Amino acid sequence: MKSAEIRAMSISEIENEITDARHELLNLRFQTITGQLTDTSQIRVVRRDIARMETILREKQRAEMAEESEA
Repeated sequence: MKSAEIRAMSISEIENEITDARHELLNLRFQTITGQLTDTSQIRVVRRDIARMETILREKQRAEMAEESEA
């Protein structure tokens, strides 16, 4: 998922996407253990997507807090 797509989402949508991505990562790890996963690079991609979403989520939360403190 690209950062522009994530930035267009609301905070709750990003949180939902993070939850879904973490479940996907868990499933990929299980597939690795059982030998079903052939493309192990998917784990790296999902981990980076989670990190990207968490970073943008934190930016949005800080911006929201800054707006509240100014008002």
